[in-house]
Amino acid sequence: MKFHPRRTIRALLLPLAAGLALTALPAQTAQAASTLTNGGFESGGSGAATPAGWSEYGDTGASYTESGGHGGSYRLSHYSASAYKVETYQYLSGLADGNYTLTAWVRSSGGQNAAYLALKNCGSPEQRTDLPVSSSGWIRIVTPVKVTGNQCTISVNSDANAGNWINVDDVTFTSGTTGTTVHGADISSLAKSEAKGGVYRTGSGTAGDALAILRSSGMNYARLKVWVNPADGYNDKAHVLAMAKRVKAQGMKLLVDFHYSDTWADPGAQTKPAAWAGHSYSRLKTDVYNHTYAVLSALKAQGTTADMVQVGNEINGGMLWSEGSTDNWSQLAGLINSGYDAVKAVNSATLVALHLAKGGDKAGTEWWFDNALANGVRFDAIGLSYYGYWHGPLADFQTTLDDAAARYGKPVFVAETAYPFRLDSDDPLTNQIDTTGELVPGYPATAAGQARWMNDVASIVEAVPNGRGLGVFYWEATWTAVPGNGWDPADATSGNGWENQALFGYDDRALPSLSWFSHR
Repeated sequence: MKFHPRRTIRALLLPLAAGLALTALPAQTAQAASTLTNGGFESGGSGAATPAGWSEYGDTGASYTESGGHGGSYRLSHYSASAYKVETYQYLSGLADGNYTLTAWVRSSGGQNAAYLALKNCGSPEQRTDLPVSSSGWIRIVTPVKVTGNQCTISVNSDANAGNWINVDDVTFTSGTTGTTVHGADISSLAKSEAKGGVYRTGSGTAGDALAILRSSGMNYARLKVWVNPADGYNDKAHVLAMAKRVKAQGMKLLVDFHYSDTWADPGAQTKPAAWAGHSYSRLKTDVYNHTYAVLSALKAQGTTADMVQVGNEINGGMLWSEGSTDNWSQLAGLINSGYDAVKAVNSATLVALHLAKGGDKAGTEWWFDNALANGVRFDAIGLSYYGYWHGPLADFQTTLDDAAARYGKPVFVAETAYPFRLDSDDPLTNQIDTTGELVPGYPATAAGQARWMNDVASIVEAVPNGRGLGVFYWEATWTAVPGNGWDPADATSGNGWENQALFGYDDRALPSLSWFSHR
């Protein structure tokens, strides 16, 4: 359902100069206050050309209040039937120096050259947060800043094409700060890719170490899956140990993702390793403990202790089927706790995360974790897969993430997300996402669209209340189309249906979308 604002007036004013300092604004700037005024845009009601307490610059006819607020009756909207540039801003002075956070509820049609909230002229570098594309559901975003000169300007900006619109409401400016600590990627494909001749280049074309290239863009956490006895020999204990040395040498942290299988474990398949087939439930608990302990203790012994561990991968329906199915919660709990105990026996500081592929499913996430807690499952963090083309809109993702953090009092993170930078294939296998109809509206299959997706997902994680949003892992950053490195470890001829969602292009060069790793 698409929202079409009706306001079409466009003021014939000078276009907004990019980056214009407020000292250059006209003298009729609103008087400064030390607290934000009319953050809910309720004063003046619908149709206020300039909301009370706020000022405007640029194509001011494109900025106004109208009915349909998030929390109250009214909202701020930017819209025009013609291309426009407009800024709605409020200057605060007399502030105590320190850290502040701007919070706002927003919606956006997408399509703008730029649409963002900014905190500027605060005595520290300007901070911006782009408005995620969401034409129906409201999304909360945050922007932190350090005030050092007792003043700050709150700014809502649009540089828009004809018909583009944004809604903003319930703006607050309070003490505190925000940010994310995990800017990660799954690089489980890398060792095999390199062995099969895969090459990785910087954006300018210089061949180099993929990990070093990723690290230079801001990646600070690597995720590695571990299979028990995979058909191709990769993603086993030995390869995880070798890659962990490289990860830690780059100064990155390490997440080890236990699948408890010889191949892919996900919501549709949780197949026991062949070596564990026919084992009793009691024996499986021992298997989980011993396997987990063996990998993690070897990592610790070589000086590359895991910082976080997933006990299971996308365990919506449990793991080690059928014994560990969600049809038998007491047994599933026993298996998970066996893994938890092994992690803590190696290093008590290692975080244990439980991972579901339910990024937009609040009810399903609650059902799973309510059952887990009722059966005594122990864990430290919640990881969710969230692919926008499969798991619903960004607003549902935020609702699910916020609810999980609050309901269970645990930190949350995106264990997996990705987005295509193009739709065609670089090998004979059809890509998983290969048509425009599969894309998330407002996010094109371009490097810019990929970067936009990642930054907007990270912004939603950053906005999780009480600092419980840890960050995001990209999946699968280095899985380019290299012959022999396909999806099936038992079939060397299997192709890769994901190369258009790697962070390296078909020319092997690092994509500009690596910029998301430097997200706040």
